[in-house]
Amino acid sequence: MTSQTEQTARRSRHADGRRGRHQGADRTQEAFSRGFEALGRLAMQGVQVSGRATDLASGEVLFSVDDHVVMPTASIGKVLLLVEVAARLQSGQLSPLAVLDRAPQDAAGDSGIWQHLQVPSLPVADLAALVGATSDNLATNVLLRRVGLEAVSARTESLGLTRTALLDLVRDHRGPDDAPQLSVGSANELTWLFSALARGEVVDAATSRQVISWLSLNSDASLVSSAFGLDPHAHRQAEHGILLVNKTGSDAGVRSEVGVLRGPRAGVTFAVSTYFDDTSLASRLAVIDGMRTVGLDLLEYVH
Repeated sequence: MTSQTEQTARRSRHADGRRGRHQGADRTQEAFSRGFEALGRLAMQGVQVSGRATDLASGEVLFSVDDHVVMPTASIGKVLLLVEVAARLQSGQLSPLAVLDRAPQDAAGDSGIWQHLQVPSLPVADLAALVGATSDNLATNVLLRRVGLEAVSARTESLGLTRTALLDLVRDHRGPDDAPQLSVGSANELTWLFSALARGEVVDAATSRQVISWLSLNSDASLVSSAFGLDPHAHRQAEHGILLVNKTGSDAGVRSEVGVLRGPRAGVTFAVSTYFDDTSLASRLAVIDGMRTVGLDLLEYVH
């Protein structure tokens, strides 16, 4: 149980990390000039952008663009579900081998592979691995039905996160009575969360390691991480000195990514979110290209 004092301290730490609209030391501003320019061009085209990168070892802010703004983050909020599941596994409240059945109300299309498989039931640990690997929507909903959205929200609040949340289960269609987005988050809080996971500070070291293990399976390298040259299906070991753990979120008009990138020279935690009018392929490709440009700067910093 997290005390009120601990929650206040965590919130204070997040607030202390907030900087202005575009911040960073002179040398890092120059190093990340391509990313700044790319996001600036997107903003001029009407795209809402937010981003932040921090040095994993020192915590130095390398760049920030409206990093306090709450943005739609699509599937990134599933990380909060994984934190709650991992914490329950470590406490013994939940067994990794507990078999959960899928039900008609859990059905959701788009991302994930369980909807295409015949097996009607899977263990909790396998479901979490599917969420980490393919952002599996069906697995997400089954896990959410087991642990409860309220518990995920309480865990999120206990971490001191006030601008980041998983708002709902995954739905194929969102009605007027549903949450308008699956999840929201600020780049400031998301970089803190992933840095804390990497340091083993989310709930406890074992919980953090478990979440990192699931996320290391992620097969989506289509956004910021498209610049890193990794095999999207097999990158749990360093390739050319590069190691990535990330989570992406994609929805109509939403592209978002948060991750930890380690290289021979440094490690960095990053978060970039965009919200745009997704009415043409050209608009979507421009956003993806801008996010990839940020990735090139990150790669140069760590490698």
